[in-house]
Amino acid sequence: MTTHAPRTAHSVTLPASLDEAVAALTAMPAAVPVAGGTDLMAAVNKGQLRPAGLVGLGRINELRGWQYQDGHALLGAGLTHARMGRPDFAALIPALATAARAAGPPQIRNAGTLGGNIVTAAPTGDSLPVLAALEADLLVVGPGGSREIPVSHLLAGREMLGPAELVAFVRVPLLHAPQVFLKATGRTGPGRALASVAVVLDPARRAVRCAVGAIAPMPLRPLEAEHWIASLVDWDAERGLTPEALMAFGEYVAAACIPDQPPAAEGEEPPPLPPAVLQLRRTVAVLARRALGRALS
Repeated sequence: MTTHAPRTAHSVTLPASLDEAVAALTAMPAAVPVAGGTDLMAAVNKGQLRPAGLVGLGRINELRGWQYQDGHALLGAGLTHARMGRPDFAALIPALATAARAAGPPQIRNAGTLGGNIVTAAPTGDSLPVLAALEADLLVVGPGGSREIPVSHLLAGREMLGPAELVAFVRVPLLHAPQVFLKATGRTGPGRALASVAVVLDPARRAVRCAVGAIAPMPLRPLEAEHWIASLVDWDAERGLTPEALMAFGEYVAAACIPDQPPAAEGEEPPPLPPAVLQLRRTVAVLARRALGRALS
């Protein structure tokens, strides 16, 4: 197989394949891989980052699409938010499509990529709670070959990328069941999330999975709330829940993600949460209740 040498200009390398990208990153350990560059350029403009070189991934076609693999979708890390927001992708992974459409103004959606959202791991990244709720895995490539890690491990910082490694694909299970993403912003229209919630139904496992984004450095999974509400769902019938159960689920999720402050001294009542934190907890409760209600409707 013939490969073409990557083009380089002013310390910017443009490989045409994953192998060339890994080779370029190996040759320039201080270089930074870049796809859409929306977060990277913001950091450069703020003086927070001065990369010694850039390895552009925009010419690697295999990173810009997706394929089916053993009941999963293998998503290229170079998929843009705009591409994921289209109807054909929405039929595949609805919550991720909704998150992509909410990622910001058109210029951000046209440039920003799924892989960039993951690697930057900004708390307000809209795709992150969806990927956490879907329990997606990442296919990472590097000089030692490829390896697969849960997306939650990378977001939690437990399994960092090694030298010359990059996220190539995201492996997402195709559940063929309702899934919902909702977020609250500080202004009307698409914008930075104050809080976001993804709810995914997994009928095969009789499970409800929920992840809350934007309120912590990484998406939060209220596991006890998930298990409790899944036990109330009649998986063999219409899957409906009473308004009281939906309300209780929202409160359960919010309390799990934004707990009360510990008491100042043993035996004393915990001090009240600040008004802003109480408002955020109410917002999370409403988002979780509405997301589950829509998923079950």
